[in-house]
Amino acid sequence: MTSDSSSSGSCKDDTRSSAHSTSRVSEYELSSRGEDDSRQTKDMGLPDVAIREQKAVGILKGLVCFMLIVTVAAVGTGVYLFAEKDEQNIFESTFRGTSSELLTVALERADRVFEVVDNLAITATSAAAANQNTSWPFTIIPDWAAKAENLEKLVGIDDPIITVIHVVEDAQREKWTEFMGAQLPLLFADAEKRGNLEKSTQEMLERTMPFPHYYGNLTTDKIEEIVVPASGERPSLIAAEMTPYELNPIGLTYINYDLQRQDEMRNLFSIVNATRRPAISLVEIVDPSGGDVVVESQIMQPIYETNEPNANEGKVVGISFVMIRWTQFIESLLLINDYSDIYLVLESSCRSGTEADANDMTFRIDGDGNVEKLPNGQTHDSGYNYLKQSRDLVDLGIDPSKIPDGLCVPKLTLNVYPSAELEERFQTSKSLFATLAVVVIFVITSLTFLLYDYCVGQRQRKVMERIQAQENIVSNVFPSAIRDRLYAQDRQTKNKDEIGGAAPLADLFPSTTVIFADIVGFTAWASAREPDQVFILLESLYSQFDKIAYQQNVFKVETVGDCYVAVAGLPEPNEAHAVAACKFARHCVVKMNEMTAKLEVTLGPDTADLQLRVGIHSGQVTAGVLRGERSRFQLFGDTMNTAARMESSGEPNKIQLSQTTADLLTGGLKQLIMPRSKKVAVKGKGEMQTYWLNFGKAKKSKSIGAGQTLRMLDETVATDSSNSIHTEDDSFDVGTGEMTKQDRLVEWNVEVLGTLLQQIIASRSSKSRSPLAANELAEQPSGATVLDEFIPIIPLKRFGADDLARRRDVDSVDIGDKAKNQLRSYLTNIAMMYQDNPFHNFEHASHVTASVKKLLKRIVKVDEGNGLLGASENVDLVDLAGHSYGITSDPLTQFAVVFSAVIHDVDHPGVPNSQLVKENTRNAQIYKKSIAEQNSVDLAWEMLMAKEYNELRACIYNTEEDRKRFRQLVVNTVLATDIVDKELQALRKARWETAFSQSATDESSVESDDRKATIVIEHLIQASDVSHTMQHWHIYKSWNEKFFMECYGAFKAGRADVDPSINWYKGEVGFFEFYVIPLAKKLDNCGVFGVSSHEYLNYATANRDEWVREGESIVQQFLEKYEGSNSS
Repeated sequence: MTSDSSSSGSCKDDTRSSAHSTSRVSEYELSSRGEDDSRQTKDMGLPDVAIREQKAVGILKGLVCFMLIVTVAAVGTGVYLFAEKDEQNIFESTFRGTSSELLTVALERADRVFEVVDNLAITATSAAAANQNTSWPFTIIPDWAAKAENLEKLVGIDDPIITVIHVVEDAQREKWTEFMGAQLPLLFADAEKRGNLEKSTQEMLERTMPFPHYYGNLTTDKIEEIVVPASGERPSLIAAEMTPYELNPIGLTYINYDLQRQDEMRNLFSIVNATRRPAISLVEIVDPSGGDVVVESQIMQPIYETNEPNANEGKVVGISFVMIRWTQFIESLLLINDYSDIYLVLESSCRSGTEADANDMTFRIDGDGNVEKLPNGQTHDSGYNYLKQSRDLVDLGIDPSKIPDGLCVPKLTLNVYPSAELEERFQTSKSLFATLAVVVIFVITSLTFLLYDYCVGQRQRKVMERIQAQENIVSNVFPSAIRDRLYAQDRQTKNKDEIGGAAPLADLFPSTTVIFADIVGFTAWASAREPDQVFILLESLYSQFDKIAYQQNVFKVETVGDCYVAVAGLPEPNEAHAVAACKFARHCVVKMNEMTAKLEVTLGPDTADLQLRVGIHSGQVTAGVLRGERSRFQLFGDTMNTAARMESSGEPNKIQLSQTTADLLTGGLKQLIMPRSKKVAVKGKGEMQTYWLNFGKAKKSKSIGAGQTLRMLDETVATDSSNSIHTEDDSFDVGTGEMTKQDRLVEWNVEVLGTLLQQIIASRSSKSRSPLAANELAEQPSGATVLDEFIPIIPLKRFGADDLARRRDVDSVDIGDKAKNQLRSYLTNIAMMYQDNPFHNFEHASHVTASVKKLLKRIVKVDEGNGLLGASENVDLVDLAGHSYGITSDPLTQFAVVFSAVIHDVDHPGVPNSQLVKENTRNAQIYKKSIAEQNSVDLAWEMLMAKEYNELRACIYNTEEDRKRFRQLVVNTVLATDIVDKELQALRKARWETAFSQSATDESSVESDDRKATIVIEHLIQASDVSHTMQHWHIYKSWNEKFFMECYGAFKAGRADVDPSINWYKGEVGFFEFYVIPLAKKLDNCGVFGVSSHEYLNYATANRDEWVREGESIVQQFLEKYEGSNSS
């Protein structure tokens, strides 16, 4: 609502019809008692029921999540253990099968060895029996070498020793020597022929003793001392047929060696001779060739003279002998199957130690299939005993009673055990993968559940937020008690198309105080602002008023435009309703001055000039819900109308009370009311005695803070001092902070120009901000003036898609504290360079800047409205003919125009250029014409070029091309404000006709766009320079008064020949007719300013008409005001 006229506005209408409903005060009091009011509802969280339900749902979700985690852990563990057990079962079953196969093969191999021993015995007996000319021991198996090869193959073990041992009695030794002398060459030659001889036949004969012998002293190198002829009654055991023929460690063959001299051979022969059965031994010896410990078995079977069934009753004439090494035996098993990573324990029934396994031999088959005899004491891992696989390899079944005392024939058992390495081969990642698969499935299921729950929760949250938002909105509109009754009634009538018989929600409140607060000057201020700025102001002020209302227990009824309506005493009755209303009003006035002073920095000039005008009246009101399409809680009655009249008849920054309200005040506030000197004529009431509510006695100080002021006011109210009535001069002067108006204007200009500097930096392809060196700055030609630099067409810079994209990212650009401080310093100095003129001053320059900023923003809005600045489109604005002609695509152009508005009247003397020429001032001698404008450019430019502004210049331009363009834009823009120079005006008119007249050709060239852009810039600054004529009437009137005072003051000072008051009225009419309105039409015709061009033209026409009606009387008021101010 505007406060610039004494009528019009919904909050100042005549008394509305007062629907007299039955009083329900007691009912209302009961329903509202103990409840929060609407302002408390704003801070209210979710309803208790919703909170309880949310907690219950949260607990349930937590329980479900816990159960999911427990289930995942249990199932995962079960799957892992099951898979691991399955692997263990596979390992065990595989081992059992493999070991069983290995034992079977080992048993077959052992049986084959005994078959070879038996076959050899039969062969020897048969060979002797076949030759009638020979007898034992003087017999040799014919073709021994061939038969020996077959026997080796039949054994199937590497390096077995197979031989026939002849029993040579003492009487037979000489004949044996003779016999072997004849047989040995034949045996060796046959073996050599088959490649089974280690050396040649001759060498072997040389290394063979021709007689039975044994070894004596092995410490000497004399052969006759080493080799001792066999003698004695005990028969000699002589190896004749042998494979292979090997050399012993002393280099002799084993032929004719008496094996009776070896304990193992002798014992084994004793067993065979006694039992007439085959016998076997298990011994551990040191391999003479390699020094390794090896395990071997010697197998003997008796040979008789015949193969008759009862031949074993006869004499043992020879021995069938086979010697095997168990390492080779086990290796032969690997040829059948790839057994590895197992332990084989050869267990002997003959025990020579104290421990049960002292005679056990342990072999290990590693992963590469290598067989290793483990040292005694090392054996398999006892943890695998439960997997032991066992088989008896050799069990000769000899009656122990027939075995000579002290001797033993072992029963050999082969045990197989797995190793840890073998088990590891079966331990795959199967169990882990299975577990992970289960966990992943559960996780995906859980995430799906959680996602679903999240989506449901988000939906619920949005619903609750929507409900809460609606609750807050309803609570802002209706008191809590009315709100609850409204809900209850809505539930009863929700299925009805009409209100029906439901009683209206209305009550009579006999004791209330109504407050009307109006912003003085708002309509005029808003006419020069963008819509978003208008709402920033209102939202900032009204939000503060809302807080004060909450603190003072005042109910906000509504806002109508710029009018804030509130009431004390409802919805909850309050005996001190008048006191609460007055305290609320005083705090609002203080807060208003504080906020407008702060907001002037962001909202621009004149914001701090806005003031609050408050009217207060007490009485009864009818309050309730006016149902319909837009239900609202409203107040009706004479009290409302009277309060509105108190506001409209009041004065800015003052609080006017009715007699009724004044009578209700008590305590300290009673001492702060002051009767108005004249009664106020109130429509429908006649003359009324009203009162001013002062702010208490305090020294006027513009440095006092708002917080201090409010505390002082509260202290004043609390103090019940004298009963004296204050005069009108005692009203409290509410301060606006320590910043002066000029300081606030400087800060506002810093923000405006700083934002444009961000855009300039963002538009650069290079991040360099180094200022040009002093010697790189172009100097003006000697004797040249600013006017000499004027050119009719300014070439603008062209930007591509990448440049435009960078410009849109302006929020991420920071000009830096140093540059910003330099900008603030520069603008402060510019403000100080303005003379103290009523019109041509820094405040007016800021007003022009605000208009330039608004029009430039309108250009951007036009581009956006035409889809030319779509977020996903990279377009070159310079090609958009008919819109901005490249102005908005070049931030430097915008900065230059705004910069020109700030400096265009620097050091203006307060008189026109013609008077300066007449006075022949120094500047007039230098510049000749456009004197004030050229002087402003030179002064501002010279200061900008100073060293202390290096960082600032680096932000504005960083190339010589940009510097020249910036300079040219400033020159042309400032010179355009000289609207009196006929030559420049004629040039501008001609260019306008060329560019925008209906007869102008539709050019698309760059030059055409630059021409139009130059013209638009000049008309933009010209319109802004006189923007007060194209804004609200009160703004025009205010600045027109200032301009009049400046001109009339110059006349009074002798600096004008003609009294301006004589032709001021007609001059203004002509100024509107021949300059302002045509200029506004040009803004409309050029098509770049959108709705602003229509707005300017409408205001210009309306102001012209108002001036025609009221101008003469207004001029007279100007004169009276001037004379009055100077006389005082």
